[in-house]
Amino acid sequence: MAKIDRRILKTQEALKKAVIELMAEKNFDDITIQDLSDRANVSRGTIYLHYMDKYDLLDKLIESHINELRELCASAADMDFISGTLIWTEYLEKNYSFFSMMLASKGAPYFRNRFLDFLIEEFRHEVDVTKGKNQGLNEDVIVRFIASAYVGVVEWWFTNEKPVPHHVLAEQLGTLLERNL
Repeated sequence: MAKIDRRILKTQEALKKAVIELMAEKNFDDITIQDLSDRANVSRGTIYLHYMDKYDLLDKLIESHINELRELCASAADMDFISGTLIWTEYLEKNYSFFSMMLASKGAPYFRNRFLDFLIEEFRHEVDVTKGKNQGLNEDVIVRFIASAYVGVVEWWFTNEKPVPHHVLAEQLGTLLERNL
């Protein structure tokens, strides 16, 4: 894999930070390339060197977080649900500005759907409808139920500005997952 120039990474990080900050101030549809350029202190041309448009920038930002969450899932594969969820909630808290903007605002409903699809994909590996309490139930219904509940709780956590510490959220979500999967 080729090494990426630090200047490129710095520019991309500045643009990602700029879009999050601007989304805190106004609707994503109202953000212009000039707004991004001014906030990130780069030229408009520089933005187009890295991204096709503001939607591509947002998509790449979302994709980077989804990929990071996917890697966290892989690293937590041999853990119980509480320990695995603790890793997630630490990541969510560390990236609070991004996730609160994506989940607690109307600015990016696209992210919510991507997050839900990602969770459905991950929880599908955990469901067993051949035995136990889920025996005979439809796998798609169970997976969608669990993933939707998870997204809903995470949205609640961000919308209410983290009313419980991330470790308490992890413990309770993990316990609920253990009871239902």
